[in-house]
Amino acid sequence: MDHQSTRGLQQFKNSVGIKFQLYNSLFTSLPFHRIEKTGIHLSLLLNHCEEGYKKKHSPQQIIEDFFNRYTNFTNEREQVDLLFRFVQYVERQVVLFDALEDAAFRDVNDINGAGSIKHLESEVLQSGSEEALAEKLKDFAIRLVLTAHPTQFYPGTVLGIINDLSKALSENNAELVNLYLQQLGKTPFFKKQKPTPYDEAVSLVWYLENVFYNAAGRIVSYLKERFPHALAENNSVINMGFWPGGDRDGNPNVTSETTLKVADALRSSILKCYYMDVRRLKRRLTFREVDTMLCDLEDHLYANLFIPGHKADISKQSILDTLKKVREILIHQHNSLFLSQLDMLINKVLVFGLHFANLDIRQDSSVHGKVLGLIAEKEDVLPKNYAGLPDEEKMKLLTGITGKANPDLYDDVLMKDTLVSVQAIKTIQQNNGELGCNRYIISQCNSALNVLEVYGLFLLGGWKKKALTVDIVPLFETIDDLQHAPDIMRQLYENKDYRNHLKLRKDAQTIMVGFSDGTKDGGYLMANWSIYKAKEELTRVSKEYGIDVVFFDGRGGPPARGGGKTHKFYASMGKNISNREIQLTIQGQTVSSNFGTIDSAQYNIEQLLNAGITNDLFPRKERILDESEVQLLQELAEEGLQSYQALKEHANFLPYLSHVSPLQFYAQTNIGSRPAKRSAGAKLSLKDLRAIPFVGSWSQLKQNVPGYYGVGTALQALDKKGKLGELKELYRSSLFFRTLMDNCEMAMKKCFFPLTAHLADDAQFGEIWRMIHGEFELTQRYILLLSDKSELMADYPVDQLSIQMRERIVLPLTTIQQYGISLIREMDEGRVKPASREALERLVVRCSFGIINAGRNSA
Repeated sequence: MDHQSTRGLQQFKNSVGIKFQLYNSLFTSLPFHRIEKTGIHLSLLLNHCEEGYKKKHSPQQIIEDFFNRYTNFTNEREQVDLLFRFVQYVERQVVLFDALEDAAFRDVNDINGAGSIKHLESEVLQSGSEEALAEKLKDFAIRLVLTAHPTQFYPGTVLGIINDLSKALSENNAELVNLYLQQLGKTPFFKKQKPTPYDEAVSLVWYLENVFYNAAGRIVSYLKERFPHALAENNSVINMGFWPGGDRDGNPNVTSETTLKVADALRSSILKCYYMDVRRLKRRLTFREVDTMLCDLEDHLYANLFIPGHKADISKQSILDTLKKVREILIHQHNSLFLSQLDMLINKVLVFGLHFANLDIRQDSSVHGKVLGLIAEKEDVLPKNYAGLPDEEKMKLLTGITGKANPDLYDDVLMKDTLVSVQAIKTIQQNNGELGCNRYIISQCNSALNVLEVYGLFLLGGWKKKALTVDIVPLFETIDDLQHAPDIMRQLYENKDYRNHLKLRKDAQTIMVGFSDGTKDGGYLMANWSIYKAKEELTRVSKEYGIDVVFFDGRGGPPARGGGKTHKFYASMGKNISNREIQLTIQGQTVSSNFGTIDSAQYNIEQLLNAGITNDLFPRKERILDESEVQLLQELAEEGLQSYQALKEHANFLPYLSHVSPLQFYAQTNIGSRPAKRSAGAKLSLKDLRAIPFVGSWSQLKQNVPGYYGVGTALQALDKKGKLGELKELYRSSLFFRTLMDNCEMAMKKCFFPLTAHLADDAQFGEIWRMIHGEFELTQRYILLLSDKSELMADYPVDQLSIQMRERIVLPLTTIQQYGISLIREMDEGRVKPASREALERLVVRCSFGIINAGRNSA
């Protein structure tokens, strides 16, 4: 363990571990009904769980024995009431732990160490690479796209308490901590109604205003201060993206009206930030001439915020022009007093404009085909036989459209809204600037036609070819789609009309690749390798046609959905993969866990920036795979795929997940506006099941199958071929492979098989449980063999301890949840009376909250 790891671990133990024990004791003294007895009983239950699992007892045995041994509750209602109180208590323990980790972030992490901008500065200066940095920063940027994918179980009120609590904890203000814990005790965690897409947007706008606005300002200001000539004004380096209100894929609750409302909220929010900053600046810049200019700007911003009809009379450029005039006067007449504060605001305006975040529109490819078929039936802009034509004929027709469709002719809400949304983009661009909304993402894109269908819809919506200021972004996600992606893009690049469109877009094509459905489809190894190979081939094909390809990664929080040590994946990309920009989704809990405070946001943004920049400036051998290494990884991926497919095709695969995990209860959690399945009324199928409930259910089951299954079998297969030595060398020399294994270790560290060990001999589910457990044991053995370590995540001691502590806090909840699921299963099989089913279902759902929140990034 290196010095920084040792120091960080000690700081974590002091600032998080010890303080958690100290402040956790405050819970028992809170003035709430039976709180003291609940805390004492919970402590007993935790010990009882740990002892029970050592004796190989089932959750049902553990809970029933606990009631018999430690309570006099024989009434079922009293027992369930106590279990509910345990859930509420643990939920608040998790909040305390989150707040302590947030408060300790700066002490535990080396803010200016490896991966930081300060470290990059040192490398650049030492190597004399200032010119290379300036060249790289002409167009390099990162884009963080906030999504409302439902992996966050905290309501906004609780997020606010975490924020305030972490501040009080960092100041060791015991009085305030006690007050906030009391507030926490009175604040409900359960959402009785699903949030609307607008509710989701408002929750994420809080992070834009309170975190990203300041973190991005700090980073850009630091870069400009250290390398004043390296940053071009037309490149903001940091861009924010936004999906709530624009992501229609499988979400009937998102309409054009929602999209316009969210865009307006983003505009109002950034103007409010500028308004408050200008007011603060006025207190310092009280000098002749600049004071009146700032007063005028303040009035202008106020009018745009609070007086109707003022949208058209302000722009990003007009704000910048005023601030730059103030800057000139400040330098030449007032000794540059408070110049850094003014520059900070200028940099924020350069980054956020009037849009704050780029609102992406996303829809499933199947919807566009249906809309065009309906238009052909009802209007004359397409031939009546359009739907039956070959793809080539359709593409010719779509790129030659001259007429305009009439949305008012359609009664179907989805059909009509698809047409109206194309027009809404134009309205947003008029109000918020082009960056307000200039991307249309196509989910499940599996042909060139799918891309040109969207191009045709824009023409039908009244857009002119030469003024189409929108990027059309195909999303490739399944293993087949990733393999076919290069051929699809080649076909598009050879299409004259689409190529002309790309010329208008500065010869740049954004392509989105998604991890979630890829992992669900092909398993951990094949999903990751398919994305790597697709990026490599897409880079080659794009270069061939003179196109700058930009990759946009759809990543979730856990390794099973592309998360984990994300910046290390980007650092591992070699020269053969386009590195013009780093774009990725920040989903659910990842927003609060990795970007929840200004310090953590700045740290993680800097890590991504550093990864992208150093890849070009300081290429290293460990980032480039040679031919033999590529072949080795291909073999591994194929072996892993076979292993995962064998599990996926098992007759009890979905029944096991449905009846042993909380999957069937996901829709009741009310954490997101989007349904858990694409076909809400259809029978459960793996294709329709969304990745979040799929991965999240495995997570709550403490088996995390999508994060490692097939890895052990693949490594063993190559070992049997005599290639273990090559694998060890690959682990040592390849950052990509090492990061792949690191993230796999993280998924495995959050597993706990004693929770479900009672199923090993189950008549229906015993075989599949043994398959999963056997693969876990095999994977662990081989990963430790590769790394020469004695335990998982040995290289990340702070993360390791954090997971260990969180898993212990939540052990009573996983036990209670499995107890409830077991009883419900017995009811379904007719083995026990069904009287308490409703209460048990609510109990299972409530347990999900604490389990997911405790596992930060586990869904």
